Amino acid sequence: MADRNQIEALIARVALGDRSAFGALYDATSAKLFGVLLRVLNNRDAAEDALQEVFEKIWRNAARYQVNGLSPMTWLITIARNHAIDRLRRQRATEPLDTAPEQADAAPGPEAQVIAKSEMGRLSACFDELEADHADAVRRAYLGGETYAELAARFAVPLNTMRTRLRRSLMKLKECLTR
Repeated sequence: MADRNQIEALIARVALGDRSAFGALYDATSAKLFGVLLRVLNNRDAAEDALQEVFEKIWRNAARYQVNGLSPMTWLITIARNHAIDRLRRQRATEPLDTAPEQADAAPGPEAQVIAKSEMGRLSACFDELEADHADAVRRAYLGGETYAELAARFAVPLNTMRTRLRRSLMKLKECLTR
C-alpha cells in the first residue's frame, strides 16, 4: 500500500485532473475503502456500488483536500463512511413500513433470566454477610442514589467514616462474589 506522502501526492494530482493518478489512487486505496463500506452497509453488492460513487466524489472533490498533518486515508475513509451512512438513511427513508424488519424483543430470554436470578441470589447472600447498617448504606448509595453526605447524616457518622464503610463493604461484596 502507498504511504501517506504518496497518497497525498496522488490526491493533489487528481485535483488537477490527472487520470493516471486517479487510477493509482484507486489501486492504492480501494480495498481499504471497500472494507469500510462493506462494514457499514453489510451488503457486498451495495458496497461495490457505493465504492464507485465514493471514487466519483473523490474525483470531484480532490481539490478540497487540505494537507493538515492527518493521514489522507482519514479523509478518504470519512468520505466513504459518510456516503455509506447517507445511503443507509436514504434506503430506510424509502423503505415501506410493512417491509421493515421486525425488531427483536429487548427482554432477556429464559436463559438470561435464570442466570440473572442466580446472580441476584449470590448477591443477596453476599449482602447478608455484611453488617445490616452497612448493607443498607450500600443499597441506599448505589441503588437508591443517596449521596455520601446524606448517608452520613442518616447513620449519624462523619462523612469520611461513611466513605470508608462503603468502600470496605464494596470490597467485601467483591470478595464474596469472586468465591
